[in-house]
Amino acid sequence: MVWEQAKEVLKENLGDSVYGLWVEPLECIYSDSSEVRLACPDRFYRAHLDRNHLATLQETVTALSGSQCRVVLCDKEQTALPSVQSRQQLRLPHIPERKSIVRSLHPRYTFDAFMLGESNLLAQSACKSMINGDDTVGSCLYINSSTGLGKSHLTHAVAHTLLEESPATRLRYVTAQQFASEMVRGIQTGSMNAFKANYHDHCDFLLVEDVHALKGKKKTQEELNELLDSLIKSGKRVIFTAKNAPRDLKGIDNEFRSRMGSGLVTTIQAPDFATRYRIVENKVSQSGLELEEEAISYISQQIHGDVRRIESALLSLSAKASLAGGTVEMDMVRDVVAEIVGVSKNLTTALIGEMISREFNVSYKDLQSRSRKKIISFPRQVAMYLGRKHTEESLGDIGKIFNRNHATVIHAIKVVSELCRQDISVRRQVEILDRKMAEL
Repeated sequence: MVWEQAKEVLKENLGDSVYGLWVEPLECIYSDSSEVRLACPDRFYRAHLDRNHLATLQETVTALSGSQCRVVLCDKEQTALPSVQSRQQLRLPHIPERKSIVRSLHPRYTFDAFMLGESNLLAQSACKSMINGDDTVGSCLYINSSTGLGKSHLTHAVAHTLLEESPATRLRYVTAQQFASEMVRGIQTGSMNAFKANYHDHCDFLLVEDVHALKGKKKTQEELNELLDSLIKSGKRVIFTAKNAPRDLKGIDNEFRSRMGSGLVTTIQAPDFATRYRIVENKVSQSGLELEEEAISYISQQIHGDVRRIESALLSLSAKASLAGGTVEMDMVRDVVAEIVGVSKNLTTALIGEMISREFNVSYKDLQSRSRKKIISFPRQVAMYLGRKHTEESLGDIGKIFNRNHATVIHAIKVVSELCRQDISVRRQVEILDRKMAEL
């Protein structure tokens, strides 16, 4: 089949990372001499593929088929052809009659793609324990965090794993708003008995995202509280996610709040520098960008909290690099980061050097001296590192403050970055200094 041949050519031409991310998940659902129809995991995936890789797919398929052959992209829910729709899939004896009901899953939100760190290790381990039926976590898991720190990634990963490894498990994965809307339809159409049966009797694993959206919706809270009680007593598993811990949820019934917190409650904190560095490295690899270590380190230093801002920065860099002929310069990196998080205009490397001299109990003149003693060279390297992170000054200008050249500044940044990745005490020390920058 022409698509199988095309995949081999595309893998060689696009490289393993781009191929694995954007071509391998495609499913060929129809092929003849004039058309190849490919099913994408979801509409967001299809939109990206259409913008960035469809022309390459089209050229490859046409070249292999020997004539003009159209490549058509569609979503999986749109893939059923008339001849296929009439077929009834046979159900294996061990598969329950009621199937899983899940929201659209992101193809890359898997456990393998989840970047582990101190900030999210407990949440990830708890999700895996829930899948494995480990009683140490309990029947109810509650995960809370700010936006963009990985709640949805973990719940998607749970759903992916259950669907692939435990097809007999009847999974229901909804947002709190979807649950509320479904319940309202049940009330309006007089089908509440069917609604309750779907969740109480035909659900083995329940995933509910964004419980904080139920603020003030007392009837929905009562229904979900009743369902939670029923599932837990039946030995079923439930995972909730929200922006806040149960005790901090506003407009939530106390009984429902208490039951949600009856199992493990875990918070995903903002990733530390080492985790952010791995996230940036991973997303750079996925995007096909070529960034120097200095650029990866700079992005990791500057962008905190919401991981989606890292994705936004890399998308912007990719677009600008494409217009600039594929080259990514540090000035471009700084401009993109400044657009997203801004850059402090008050700090200078000289001020940072003065603060570092006080923090490390060495004189400012020592930092500017030619001394290579560790008690002086390390604070000097930290000052250069922070100067690069918190100011717009060039490498040369930072070097002049300490009577060094730009190559020495680059070396200092690499040394401190590597120490932050490998040595937790150094990383915490630098993070404390980072916070003190705001007070200067």
